[in-house]
Amino acid sequence: MPYKDKGHLDIEDRGAVLVIKVDGGPHGEFGLDIANQLDKLVKRVDRDPGIRAVVFTRAHPERFVSHAAVRWLQEEGASSPRVGRRGASAVARVARRTRALVPVVSRTPMRGAAQLDRLHATFLRMNASGVVFVAALNGSALGLGTEFAWACDMRVMADGDFFIGQPEILLGIIPGGGGTQRLTRLIGTHRSLVAILEGKPFTPEEALANGAVDEVVPQDEVVTRATSLAERFGARSKGSVEAAKRSVYFGGSMGLPEGLQVERTEFFTRVMSRDGQELMLDYIATTEATGELPLYKPDTYAQALASGSVPGLHSTNGR
Repeated sequence: MPYKDKGHLDIEDRGAVLVIKVDGGPHGEFGLDIANQLDKLVKRVDRDPGIRAVVFTRAHPERFVSHAAVRWLQEEGASSPRVGRRGASAVARVARRTRALVPVVSRTPMRGAAQLDRLHATFLRMNASGVVFVAALNGSALGLGTEFAWACDMRVMADGDFFIGQPEILLGIIPGGGGTQRLTRLIGTHRSLVAILEGKPFTPEEALANGAVDEVVPQDEVVTRATSLAERFGARSKGSVEAAKRSVYFGGSMGLPEGLQVERTEFFTRVMSRDGQELMLDYIATTEATGELPLYKPDTYAQALASGSVPGLHSTNGR
């Protein structure tokens, strides 16, 4: 039976935070409809100054996102000519150059490459965005569902009989949604390679110990905890969140001189920004008025962590 996609994203607006239920149908799969809707969502929240964070959670009873729709992958592979690594690399390069010109639904040999390139672009946009993305893993995830979680900034996972991992090698393929790259950056080269070669997923405890997730909490607390993190980190300056993410995600995987150049660029962008100037001038004024550096006052530092910026004589929230 030809692949037919029926996935969608259910959006709950909580003001500065959006809570998104990923509905991949009865099996909880990640298909083309979800990929397209996610692309539109990320562009929307990135442009909206009022949206500071997004929490992704499940619609399926037990699965965050099960994995990619295998029929989708199989049909794309079958409809394309068989090529070696050089040929596949050439197709990918052409798809990247023409991504804006190749409709994602077009029936061409490059369709699969264009679709995958667009998905990579969506995940990269998440990594470069001033919005904080949190995966509320209150269910299991494999394959592309896992890669979706890796593309988020933080991950809260449910304790219990759940798992997360990259099983693609057991289907004769490898991760294609960024798993070989993002998992490696999360947990290190050797542990990532062993996990991908074996195809065995992590338990919640293993994922936490390896650094693949940030917290493990009871299942009924996952969304609440993920939303709390989203609110906390979303309170930081959106421009500064964007600059920090770009520096860490992109600069951190470069050589040191190149990474420092990325950091310098982002640093001076924020130093010259209006909110950066206002906060620094307020810090100076507060120091002069009180005779002490505000960040060396425990109560002031605690307030800064809670509100997202250092309070001072003229400070305002919601920067």
